[in-house]
Amino acid sequence: MAASERALRMAAQAASDAGAQVEFLTGRALILPIYDTETAERSPETKDFVEALRRADGIIIASPGYHGSFSGMVKNALDFAEDLRHDDRPYLDDRAVGLISVAHGWQTAVGTLNQLRQVVHALRGWPTPLGVAINDSAGLIGNDAETTDAAVLRQLHAMGEQVVAFAAARAAARTERA
Repeated sequence: MAASERALRMAAQAASDAGAQVEFLTGRALILPIYDTETAERSPETKDFVEALRRADGIIIASPGYHGSFSGMVKNALDFAEDLRHDDRPYLDDRAVGLISVAHGWQTAVGTLNQLRQVVHALRGWPTPLGVAINDSAGLIGNDAETTDAAVLRQLHAMGEQVVAFAAARAAARTERA
């Protein structure tokens, strides 16, 4: 399992412990056809992905940093948020979004996190105050919580909890308005 997925699972565990229902779309589940603006046809996997986005009140996105940016596979998946453009909550509107970047070096880890934030803002999502950049070359992310740097684990847990708290607050506000 890739370091970014291990980090995602640690953050998701904190979200689950805080009361969230967690669904994972990782690795091969994100190998979707290239987003094509000229067709509305979608593969079953793409439809499942878009429906998962539609249902979500909170999302945690983790990406490795490749060549100074986030994964093309993650970018392609996020492009399918365009299919939500006519929804009551278009794109990632009104959704809490936790962000994790994992790279071999701080420059790419932080740059990747910043780029993820920009994309989430463009999609009208609400990035959590805490985003987690992890320098994998420093050995900060382990195979599990016990072998992960304690400070990184605290950040992942705090960010997972922030996603749940914000999602709950936004859901309450929507109910109040209705």
